Amino acid sequence: MFMPLRCDQTTPWPLLQAHYADRGRHLDMRRAFEQDADRFAHFSQSAPHVFADLSKNLWDRDSEALLLDLARATGLEAHRNAMFAGEAINTTENRAVLHTLLRRPANVALPGDVPETAQRLADVHSTLNAMLAFAEEVRSDTTITDVVNIGIGGSDLGPHMAVRALEEFRIPSKRFHFVSNVDGHELHHVLQGLKAENTLFIIASKTFTTAETMMNARSALAWFTAQGGQDVAGHFVALSTNLEATRALGITTTFGFWDWVGGRYSLWSAIGLPMAIAIGEQGFREFLAGGHAMDEHFRTAPLAQNLPVRLGLLDVWYRNFYGFTSRCVAPYHASMCRYAAYLQQLEMESNGKRVALDGSTLTCATSPAIWGEPGTNGQHAFFQMLHQGADVLPLEIVAVRKASHPLPGHQQKVLANALAQTQALMVGKASDDGHRHFPGNRPSTLILLDALTPTTLGALIALQEHRVFVSGSLWGINSFDQWGVELGKVLAKDLETRWESGDLAGLDGSTAGLLQMLRTPAV
Repeated sequence: MFMPLRCDQTTPWPLLQAHYADRGRHLDMRRAFEQDADRFAHFSQSAPHVFADLSKNLWDRDSEALLLDLARATGLEAHRNAMFAGEAINTTENRAVLHTLLRRPANVALPGDVPETAQRLADVHSTLNAMLAFAEEVRSDTTITDVVNIGIGGSDLGPHMAVRALEEFRIPSKRFHFVSNVDGHELHHVLQGLKAENTLFIIASKTFTTAETMMNARSALAWFTAQGGQDVAGHFVALSTNLEATRALGITTTFGFWDWVGGRYSLWSAIGLPMAIAIGEQGFREFLAGGHAMDEHFRTAPLAQNLPVRLGLLDVWYRNFYGFTSRCVAPYHASMCRYAAYLQQLEMESNGKRVALDGSTLTCATSPAIWGEPGTNGQHAFFQMLHQGADVLPLEIVAVRKASHPLPGHQQKVLANALAQTQALMVGKASDDGHRHFPGNRPSTLILLDALTPTTLGALIALQEHRVFVSGSLWGINSFDQWGVELGKVLAKDLETRWESGDLAGLDGSTAGLLQMLRTPAV
């Protein structure tokens, strides 16, 4: 099993530290453009279905060259190849990491594939074909007007983001709803507008034991029967491998996925059923094709012309040398309103780690905090802080060249705003009035799609997945487990029991006081 070398234990690391101290922290992008007429050409790049401008960032060619040396020294290429081949690079769970297999065409072999790959790929396409056939049945069933997806984490964030992003491609005769929060207000609000005989519920939980999902599922089932619904098997479908548990709820239609697919990487699997119903079989296959095209770029392009690699290296540069603690994400397309929320899980659950693969404590920081909202709304909210705040916060904009609406003038205005923000962050504005002074030299990246389609969205999401892999690989962490979410779950179960019994023994003073207060009936 290949184990990458931690970036802070390589020869290029002190060279980067010296470079940053000598030149990096003094770099002025405005002067860099004056000194390098080809800066835009060098630091912009086309990848499958995606164009990215990285030139308005705080690096130069020497910075990038040293970062590329760092990637080679850690063994990034070998680690990447091990992932694609199906080796068990998720070492804490002894699992392969093969979300890329979910979008690989049938019967395609790659160099180094482990022996199990061919059968795994056959299983992927068997499940995919069955899932898409079911999606087409639902699309043609005029009695189903509403589809409710009940899941949480990767079983909600991915399909919710994608269905909303691709609303121009959605079947117009059906409405789509997403319920994730165990707070009953969310489910109650959705159910109020539905009729049992016209609703399909999708229960998404691999193990069918996820506490929030199962409580919402049982409440939905109780509502269904209370509304006179009788055909549970015809109105409930499960995305799960726990067939015994699904049958116990009366669910007979199920689609599974595999332990080598992490939840936050599962949109490409049966978890994408709501998306497949929304945009159809052809649209879903185009989404997979866009992701596969980016996979091939990441797998085969030289590091210096590899867009996921360059983005991942920039993330390491900013986090470990500049000390930037967050990255703002602003899609300049209203339909991508769930994009930042999706990326929060993808990056922070993957790389929010403080120990290396061998369990030792890291000496360098890892994942930045990801946050944001669509432009232009964000301009009238938090962009003030981006332009004039005490902290430098890198901005990443996703823009779309072609509009999918007929309204004249809007697309030119939204694109002008996107470009203006990156320009203003870099050039700033000098003024003797401090309130009107913009320091400038603040970094931004612009990612451009020609249009927002299933294909381009697939390429964009795969790009972000691989970018997270790159930074996690350099940091020497396992980007594919999530032990940090377990403790809160265990304690919540304990507190539910104590809620009933009133037992406060062994609790800290704050938790005991709060629990006792909440158990007391409100006046």
